[in-house]
Amino acid sequence: MESLVIGVFASLGAGLATAIGALPVLLPINLTQRVQGIMLGFGGGVMLAATSFSLIMPGTEAAMAQGLSQTNAALIIVAGMLLGGAFLQLAHRFLPHEHFFKGKENFHGNNLKRIWLFIAAITIHNFPEGLAVGVNFGNNNISDGIPVALGIGLQNIPEGLVVALSLVAEKYSATYALWISLLTGLVEPIGGLIGAGVVSIANFVLPWAMAFAAGAMLFVISDEIIPESHRKGLEKEGTFGVMFGFVVMMFLDIALG
Repeated sequence: MESLVIGVFASLGAGLATAIGALPVLLPINLTQRVQGIMLGFGGGVMLAATSFSLIMPGTEAAMAQGLSQTNAALIIVAGMLLGGAFLQLAHRFLPHEHFFKGKENFHGNNLKRIWLFIAAITIHNFPEGLAVGVNFGNNNISDGIPVALGIGLQNIPEGLVVALSLVAEKYSATYALWISLLTGLVEPIGGLIGAGVVSIANFVLPWAMAFAAGAMLFVISDEIIPESHRKGLEKEGTFGVMFGFVVMMFLDIALG
């Protein structure tokens, strides 16, 4: 139960970082497209490193600790990742949403306001992050969860600012943009509760849960973060952001894990 509570609060803290990052939207600032591309890439790099070092590797070790062979452990990770990716694909397919730069997806002319389409897109994005934090804390090993929570929270700060600036660009007020950033960040403790809860109840699910979260995050990175960080010919800026975010998260995982 203790690990469940810690996992929820850790994912809540990571989610609230989205609103913290959005606070500068209340100030008269105007970030260039290049800076936004770097910030988005940074978030993708953090998520990519978390997928590798905080989910796939410990998930494999957890499977082998349960007595499985290396081959069977690898098969579990592969299957779990594919399930995570399939889950996100289904969410993308059946949930109308709109990206700030790629435009509408699965939108068939209904009367949903654009803001709700934006919120749906960010919700799809944030849920796997909370799931990843919760799964790590649900393993009753706080030292495994701290780097993930810190890394996800760190990448949520620039992400929250980009989201808020995009909303302001769509003619929403700065206060409203800040509120929406906070609201979307609160999706993460829901994912954290599910991840920590499932692992706490049935520890044998841990490798599957880690692999599922890894697959879902990898889907988000490839389908959303990298394409949006590369928009309008800003591939180099996005790439530098990905590399910087990756090494920051790798450092946190190695140094604190």
